[in-house]
Amino acid sequence: MIRQPIICVMGHVDHGKTTLLDRIRNTTITVREAGGITQHIGASEVPLDVIKKIVGPLLEKFGIKVTIPGLLFIDTPGHEAFTNLRKRGGSVADLAILVVDVTKSFEPQTYEALEILKEYKTPFIVAANKIDAITGWMVQPTNSFTETISKQRPNVANDLEAKIYELVGKLSEVGFNSERFDRVKDFKKEVIIVPVSAKTGEGLAELLMYATGLAQRFLEQRLEIEVKGPGRGNIIEKKEDRGLGSTIDVILYNGTLKVNDTIAFATSTGTATAKIKALLKPKELQELRESSSKFYYIDSVSAASGIKISASGLDDALPGSLVLSTEIPNYEQEIKSEISEIFNVENKGVILKADTMGSIEALSRLLGAEKIAISKKEIGRVTKRDVLDAFTMKASDPYGGVVLAFNVPIDDEARSESEATGIRIISSNIIYKIIDDYKEWAENERKADRAAIEKALVFPGKLTVLPNSCFRVSHPAVFGVRIEKGRLRPSWQLMNQHGEIVGRVKEMQDNAISLKESKAGESVAISMEDVTFGRQVRENETLYTFMNDGNERLLRYKFTDLLDNESKDLLEEISQIKSLGREKS
Repeated sequence: MIRQPIICVMGHVDHGKTTLLDRIRNTTITVREAGGITQHIGASEVPLDVIKKIVGPLLEKFGIKVTIPGLLFIDTPGHEAFTNLRKRGGSVADLAILVVDVTKSFEPQTYEALEILKEYKTPFIVAANKIDAITGWMVQPTNSFTETISKQRPNVANDLEAKIYELVGKLSEVGFNSERFDRVKDFKKEVIIVPVSAKTGEGLAELLMYATGLAQRFLEQRLEIEVKGPGRGNIIEKKEDRGLGSTIDVILYNGTLKVNDTIAFATSTGTATAKIKALLKPKELQELRESSSKFYYIDSVSAASGIKISASGLDDALPGSLVLSTEIPNYEQEIKSEISEIFNVENKGVILKADTMGSIEALSRLLGAEKIAISKKEIGRVTKRDVLDAFTMKASDPYGGVVLAFNVPIDDEARSESEATGIRIISSNIIYKIIDDYKEWAENERKADRAAIEKALVFPGKLTVLPNSCFRVSHPAVFGVRIEKGRLRPSWQLMNQHGEIVGRVKEMQDNAISLKESKAGESVAISMEDVTFGRQVRENETLYTFMNDGNERLLRYKFTDLLDNESKDLLEEISQIKSLGREKS
């Protein structure tokens, strides 16, 4: 049997995700949400007859014969719905609609959505929303973009065209080829952009037509399901419902669940089971976020569906985890394997805390793509223990001594310990931002470490003792030198051409001004303790900076980029002189 495709609606806050679904459902959920922003994850089933009513004659015009029963839309306040719609090797979502406000273009959660879609290899359509907000736009009583654009003034159409090509450019920057829907030549290689107005409905016909057509054309085999088999789905959200107690919102993507079936799911300590007391399904064109009055009780449900499950023992169910009928062979092993795979860690790396299993998996994949190791993964708030674990990790992995906190609270004790130990807690509710913030922090740490190492290293230097420039013979000896090659700093030791150490530079001046470093071509006065001019050091003598073997190896193999070609040759010369000195001794 062919199930309805699962379509995840994604995009930045206030770009019109829920308003778009409202237009399809002809409901007013957005008005009731606090501030007009989606507060919870929702799922809505849109049956085929509603799609046909909106799309109208376009299906016939393009010769699309619809075989799917409808579309199942998942609405989301951010990353949660998509990352929780997960199964091994990818996402349960068949298709995504990325909603972008054409008047604002890409914003942070737009990039987040694209990173996740790219990582999970999920096909998507861009809904270029709010075309009605373009200056001079004349709203038309139609759901078709093709009809409405033909009635706009040329300057308005050109303005929209410029905004569409801005989106094309932005998509290209992140690795996607794209084009407006009516100019796409290869639907497998180009992302479709459909201009729409969620407010007026213009463009809705083309959006639904292409969502339906692409799902049928490219995903038909994926949509084949075993309806009579045991149920398999994902926990999208766990909540408390008045009169029902603990419930879980589930997207069932295969098989059937019935009242009194026993289901299994992941918990923070392993696996658990519960017996289904009630199955509640949203009424047609309603969705999972609605109050129980908008639901009706059913005895069984088949995929693909959004369903609310009431059962005892759901308190510890982890959002983002599998929910399986216990009739599935080896169900417990499958869940344990899933947990083991997601929470697999290395013996070094960052500490990761996140809100759901879906978030843990998404972050693990994205951090892995950046070759960022993870030493600890947990769901829940950041605690003092997490900071102490990061502090311990820093000793063996300096760039792993950090806590990444995704969409979770931070305990006051953890903040205090962070300040006391200097361990950084990087917190964000946007996936790509937490990774970017970590990369920026790590790069700054590397630069600081490199600067400290560079400051501590002795570099190759070759200098000549200037004639007639001895200002004091001893205690300390003060005389002039010219740096022939490389560099010189106070505190560095000097050796002669025979590999004998003559003393340590105490201070370096030029016209009575103290210097921290002098480079090739400069002449300076240096002072040296325990040196008598005329004995250890003489006029016109050539001196070299002395470096121990460890210092030399670091320059030769780890920090070779800090040396120019002349300094590399000088390093070889100094090494040979040191060898000569060893032979004599």
